[in-house]
Amino acid sequence: MIERDALEGIRAILLDIEGTTTPIVFVFDVLFPYARRHLRRHLEQHGTSPEYDALFDRLRADHASDRSAGEAVPAWVDAPPAARLASVASYSEWLMDRDRKSTALKVLQGKIWEEGYARGELVGDVFADVPGALERWRAQRLHIGIFSSGSALAQQLLFRHSSAGDLTRYLQWYFDTTTGPKTDSESYHRIATAMGLAPGAILFVSDVTGELDAARRAGMRTTLSIRPGNKPPPPEHGHPVVQTFDPLP
Repeated sequence: MIERDALEGIRAILLDIEGTTTPIVFVFDVLFPYARRHLRRHLEQHGTSPEYDALFDRLRADHASDRSAGEAVPAWVDAPPAARLASVASYSEWLMDRDRKSTALKVLQGKIWEEGYARGELVGDVFADVPGALERWRAQRLHIGIFSSGSALAQQLLFRHSSAGDLTRYLQWYFDTTTGPKTDSESYHRIATAMGLAPGAILFVSDVTGELDAARRAGMRTTLSIRPGNKPPPPEHGHPVVQTFDPLP
């Protein structure tokens, strides 16, 4: 449970997505398989565009790091262009199979999902209490941001094309792993700075205790989200718990 007194002085709500605003099954059973199915077609259609060069360079750097660490990564070939695209596809699939939080992979997945949302093949799933909570918080002049391992583009798409309509009007910030790892307290210091608020004025809600621990070390308030399909939390984690957003401000 969460004590109302513990919410005094909060000026912003920072939300995780998976297991917090959105069912885990939507991410793992809808979004990830969609990206996997459409990966190679997307690369064939767009991969030779110059705007993808920097993205592929980041993937190649990740590949080199994994290889140096002794990982059994697929081979990488830079030329000819068709071989480079095949390398990007094979390595991206390798990362997906391991649910790796590669920033470059998340950007690529976001581009694939963008087409899916535009075609109406994807609709962002949010829990039933989320739209009302976002509206309630805005009415109280609370600022609202998202911090997810998915790219900022992917976050925006999910809330813009949600099952409850366009929810982006409630959201002021989108933070992804370009800010830093979600289990690193420095990431939350950076977020507080970007928000222009003291960490203690921000409430972070997530289903992952390691993320909440990092946010708490940075001085943020924290709440653990327990939603259907979430993994059971470790005992004595020390964070207030909610099963919906209703007990929050």
